[in-house]
Amino acid sequence: MTVTENPTARVDRLAIALADGTPLLAPVSLDLRPGRVHAVTGPPGAGKTTLLHALAGALPPGARATGLVTVLGQDVLSLAPEALRRLRRHRLAFLGQDQGSGLNPRTRVAGLPAGAAADRGPEAVGDLLARVRLPADQRLERRLPGALALPGAPSGGQQRRVALSRALARRPDLLLLDEPGAGLDPALRDEIADLLRELARRHGIAVALASHDAAFVARCADEVLVLAPARPGAGGGPIRTGAGRTSGPVAARTAVGLAALGVEAHVGYGRGRRRILTGVDLHLAPGSCTGIIGPSGAGKTTLVRVLAGLHPSTGGTLTLDGAPLAGSHHARTREQRRRVQLVPQNPLGALNPARTVGATLTRPLRLHHTTPHEQCPGRVAELLAAVGLPADLAARHPPELSGGQRQRVAIARALAAEPDVLLCDEVTSGLDADTAAGIVTLLGRLRAERGVALALISHDLPLVREHADAVVQLGEAPGRARTRGPGAAGPGAMAPAGSAWVR
Repeated sequence: MTVTENPTARVDRLAIALADGTPLLAPVSLDLRPGRVHAVTGPPGAGKTTLLHALAGALPPGARATGLVTVLGQDVLSLAPEALRRLRRHRLAFLGQDQGSGLNPRTRVAGLPAGAAADRGPEAVGDLLARVRLPADQRLERRLPGALALPGAPSGGQQRRVALSRALARRPDLLLLDEPGAGLDPALRDEIADLLRELARRHGIAVALASHDAAFVARCADEVLVLAPARPGAGGGPIRTGAGRTSGPVAARTAVGLAALGVEAHVGYGRGRRRILTGVDLHLAPGSCTGIIGPSGAGKTTLVRVLAGLHPSTGGTLTLDGAPLAGSHHARTREQRRRVQLVPQNPLGALNPARTVGATLTRPLRLHHTTPHEQCPGRVAELLAAVGLPADLAARHPPELSGGQRQRVAIARALAAEPDVLLCDEVTSGLDADTAAGIVTLLGRLRAERGVALALISHDLPLVREHADAVVQLGEAPGRARTRGPGAAGPGAMAPAGSAWVR
């Protein structure tokens, strides 16, 4: 289509700050035009998500804005509530970072776009799902989305596409997306990038997205706006070794770590029940890093949830330091729960929005008795510094943070328990390159200084190959582990990181 001169949305010298004067967004101007994809990049805390919310007419509680934001000629920051609701319902669509939590968990996949579409017939709904590259699979269409990776839920990549189909059902003029490529394998990420370009051009939609992924932006964006930090960031701090905990060389450790043998797992119930993991073997030795890779839907998240006791296994055994480890989180001792910690992929859904960051980090300190009560505030500040966050963030709530900041808070919460095994599910997917490198460096220090065993799920194959000692590949055949390399022999074996392969 031909790009018109009139912008769908315009931002003119917009600046946003909290009531106490803390800046959230430095002054910025841009025009969003139909048929074009506009990318907003910058470090965590620069205001990427804040800018997208402002385009949707939403400001953080207590925040004040200067400048102008217009969408289809309307000043969205001063619109009456009913007029703003009509605009959002019919002309504008917003997809946040944690798209799964925005899907009604009681509505089946086919019903989600149908609920927003003018034509709700099966053929029209099937066409919407096909437009976002979802397979024509009645089993998938009958499944529930599951906001928190519940059994039977579509994978994270599938949830993103279901959410996108629902947004497109409205036929919006303006589509806003926050980190649409985060957490996707490279092939699917490129597919989503190409899809956004096609949707913008074919349907005349103005697309604005926030992303830290330079490759994703380069593939899909017509224009790029780089935001400057709204306020100075804080550097990383030292890692604290817990009182009374062994911190010597890893070679001196006698523990054998967490091991899984022949693990199987299913999702769903009744006739919709299906196997997602088959005969997976895994050994997380102290001080080691094991990469877990595979396409979306292969069972990577299910595997680490099984290891954490949050998803039931239907076969195989788990051991911790050679002793049997119960499959259920509730059947494990408090010490076993402390020693095995999971950092989830979507921190917004995992962090209690009603608790401050300080309260979130204090809870595991008290639960596991790692820190005396009077020392908790100081320990919270140490944990925040360890993941590169300033101490004053302890007074804020998760919705007030950027996606990258929430991810680092989730890592800090896991570190508060002083674990021996850390299960990391796409912990760098929502971060810019510099922050992601800092997180990987932090995890490397944990391995070296405390002998923590890491399981690292990532679609970033160069990152896995560089940092992992062994790699487990989950293939498209449901959840069977596959790795190859010198001496690797079939399902469940592990190979050196440099020998990792992808089908």
